[in-house]
Order: sequence, then structure tokens, then C-alpha cells
Amino acid sequence: MGAVDLTTHPGHLARRLQQAHYLLWTTMVSEEITSPQYGVLNALTAEPGLDQRTVGERVGLDRSTVAEVVSRLTRRGLLEKVRDAQDGRRCLLRPTAEGARTHRRLTVRTARMNQVFLAPLSEGEQAVFLELLRRVSDGAEQLRHAGQAPAPPPASA
Repeated sequence: MGAVDLTTHPGHLARRLQQAHYLLWTTMVSEEITSPQYGVLNALTAEPGLDQRTVGERVGLDRSTVAEVVSRLTRRGLLEKVRDAQDGRRCLLRPTAEGARTHRRLTVRTARMNQVFLAPLSEGEQAVFLELLRRVSDGAEQLRHAGQAPAPPPASA
């Protein structure tokens, strides 16, 4: 079997898209705060007082990743952990004053970066592109949460 056209493979294109996003993020938004860290900060700006598990669900991060992100943001002084009054085993998370300032600054930069990122598309194409990305992402999340992965095809002889 000969070489295949990787531009027809969604995983290949998703990797290239992620590389482009990473480059734009580090040059236009922040070299210190990652996109997942911004996502957590954004979720907690919208809903201060969420627990770590819920934040992870809101931004689509697995347990170990959200734990690391929260730890880094807390060490940087951007988030604070407060014991839940109803359940002392649970910590609730809130942006600090510095976290709120950082979020505001990065939100402006992120909006500019998104304009550059999506510039090859018309406004209508951008809406369709984002809707299709959401649908594929949501479908992948549902598979992950269900613990299902499609069975691999049978090996050919």
C-alpha cells in the first residue's frame, strides 16, 4: 500500500491546528500562562467557588491535568483554595485579585489571537468551523466519558 494523503486525516489536521494555536498563543497571548490555565481561570471568573472536578468538566480537562493546572495557578497567586463550609474535604476555587487582572489582560489578547487564527475564513465560515469543531469535540468527550473507543478494524491478511 502506498502513502496516504494526510490532509484527509482529521488527527493529522488537528495536530497541525494545535501547533498553529500554540505558536499564536505563545506569541500573542502569553508565554507564562497556557491555554488550559487560561481556560480554568476563565471558568472560575464566570463561576467563582467551583470545586476542582467541576472546573475540569467545564473546560474539558481530565483529573490529573486539572490538578496540575490548579496547582500552578495557585502557586502563581492567581487562584485561591477555600475549604467548602458544607464539606470540609472539598476545596472551592476562586481567582485572586491578581488572577482577575491576569484574566482581563489575557481575554483581550485571546480575542486578538482568535481573529488572527480564524482570519483565513469568512465570518460565516468561522461560525460553521467552530460549530463543527464543537460537535466533533463533544462526540469525542462522550466516547471518553462512556469509556468507549471504537474497536480497531480487523488486521488484513
